Amino acid sequence: MYRLLSIFSMLLAASNMAAHSNSALTTDTTHIQTAIVQTADESALITDTPCDTCCDNVGCTYWIKQIINNGFHIHDPAICYPKFPRFCLEVYNWGDRTFNSYDNNYVVGTGKNWKLQGKSYNWMETSMMFFPKSEVNMHSDLYSDAGFSLSFMAVSAGYMWNTNKLFSDPTNRRTFSLDFTCSRFSLSYQSVSSTGGMILTRFGDYNDGHHIRYKFSDCSTDSKTFDAYWFFNNYQYSQAAAYSYSKYQLQNAGTALVGFNFTEQHMRMDFNSLPAEMLIHSPLSNNYYTLDYRSYCATGGYAYNWVLKPRRWLLNATGLAAIGYRQLFNSEEHRKARTQLANNFRINLAAVYNHRALFAAFTMRASGFVNYNSDDMTHFNSILSFTAAVGMRF
Repeated sequence: MYRLLSIFSMLLAASNMAAHSNSALTTDTTHIQTAIVQTADESALITDTPCDTCCDNVGCTYWIKQIINNGFHIHDPAICYPKFPRFCLEVYNWGDRTFNSYDNNYVVGTGKNWKLQGKSYNWMETSMMFFPKSEVNMHSDLYSDAGFSLSFMAVSAGYMWNTNKLFSDPTNRRTFSLDFTCSRFSLSYQSVSSTGGMILTRFGDYNDGHHIRYKFSDCSTDSKTFDAYWFFNNYQYSQAAAYSYSKYQLQNAGTALVGFNFTEQHMRMDFNSLPAEMLIHSPLSNNYYTLDYRSYCATGGYAYNWVLKPRRWLLNATGLAAIGYRQLFNSEEHRKARTQLANNFRINLAAVYNHRALFAAFTMRASGFVNYNSDDMTHFNSILSFTAAVGMRF
């Protein structure tokens, strides 16, 4: 009996120990599960902004080194942007979403931020005066420049050489242009000036009104134009694909255009230096012709992209007509008509070939200005330019 009680006491003690061990194991497991849940909750609070953790104790210019090392991929999340550069990036991202969004079935990006290109830029001026029974026509020599440019996103820098110096005595001339294009609108400014370098091809009824070729140097022109226009079909049409080579147009698309044009021109033509046998045929009432004016016009037109092969061949045609208000000043004309109707136009043509990161393009641009002057004379002048470019994206 005593032995049975001893065995029962041993079994009871063993049972209590096992129960205590299971209770401790359950408690430890509960603690482990609680710790795991707590760790998961804490990790859920951590946002995916690497610069919050990796950018402590780094210099304020460390982000510049990071951008250079990663090939200028500005959206790399590992870049440690300080507050102001990060703010600028957020503003850029907002602008890119708002003003540079496309339907990816029609337009896609090239995937490259840099462009290196060489180009040949050629331009000339024309001037035609129409009278009831005769004309005075002239045009400039073809001016040529060649050079290169390096672009990063919307910023470009380059240099052009005056190649006319290699073949002839160059005319005193200057050109400056500035362009900005996004999916919704385009802005462009151009300044062109020249002195001399014109060729008279018709002068009244001299030579029975037939074609002549006489070098005319007593003249000067100075033109400044600013154009701004809006693309209505901005999700399917890309102007940048045809003229900036930063997009690919995948399908044919066109868009109506509406905008504003400002023009300022100053012209001087002294025909008194012509030979006497030519002057007697002059249709002008005053052989010293001047014209100074500014015009403010509403513009409208249409642009279309033809895709011959997606990501390869692209053709573009853009046409704009402008009508508005013209203010004459500091010229003979202003004494007779302070303001007149302004009528301008612009035509752009482009052909682009893409092969992977390489591209080649040819563009033609024409700007025309019609001035309905007094004495039944209409003066039409234009600026024509031709550009050939080859380059690569990287």
